[in-house]
This record gives sequence, structure tokens and C-alpha cells, in this order.
Amino acid sequence: MNLKDPESMNVIIGRVLRYGVILSALVTVLGAVGLAISKGSVDASSFLNYAWSVPHDGIDLSLSGLLSGLTSFTPFSWIELGVIFLIATPVSRVLISVFLFAAEGDRLYVVITGTVLTLLLFSMLVTPFIPGFHA
Repeated sequence: MNLKDPESMNVIIGRVLRYGVILSALVTVLGAVGLAISKGSVDASSFLNYAWSVPHDGIDLSLSGLLSGLTSFTPFSWIELGVIFLIATPVSRVLISVFLFAAEGDRLYVVITGTVLTLLLFSMLVTPFIPGFHA
């Protein structure tokens, strides 16, 4: 595959997006199946009535909570991981684009795409910790 060929770049980026969405869907479905199995014959309508007064129903959304939930096969943790994969898919597309533009020797697009990547990562990783910021 010639990385300087625009068609090759489109194929690579298309595969990244396709496989990211497929992986996200598989992990989310795995969590949903685990949720259905763990809850058994419980009325499913209780999951559809989201209680805004109790955010996330006491689920630990920290990284350590996610990791411990994954190792103990907590269904909500697997669903959360699927959503993380879904969010990471377009970010990885931008990251790969930086490398593809660099391999192509297109400095302008490396700078533009690098700026977009920086803004994406800043908005996801830094803004939640800004005091008084509520998204």
C-alpha cells in the first residue's frame, strides 16, 4: 500500500472508522447481553426510566472503577468501554491522518490536523477539570 496515494489514505482511514465502530458495537452488545443475563426476568422498563436525581445509579465512572468492573464483568462497565471505543474512533482517525499527511510530506495538513487533534484531546481531557465548567 502506497501511503502517498490519496486512495490508499482513504482506505486506511475507512478501515480505522469501520473497525472502531464494529469493535464498539461488539463490546456494547456484550455488555447489554451481560446486563440481560444478570437481571434475568426483571422488568426492563426500569432501565428506560432514567432517574436524573441519581446520576448513573451509583456506578463508579472512574478509570479504576471501569477496570475493576471489566475484570469482574460488570455489564455497565462493558457498555461504558464500548462508548469509549466509539468516542475514540474519530479521534484515532485524526491521529492517523497526522501520520498519513506526514508520510505524504504535506506539512500544511500535518499542522492543521495536529491542531485539530490537540483541540480534541484538550476538550476531552482538560476541560472537565476546569473549575466552574459544566458541560
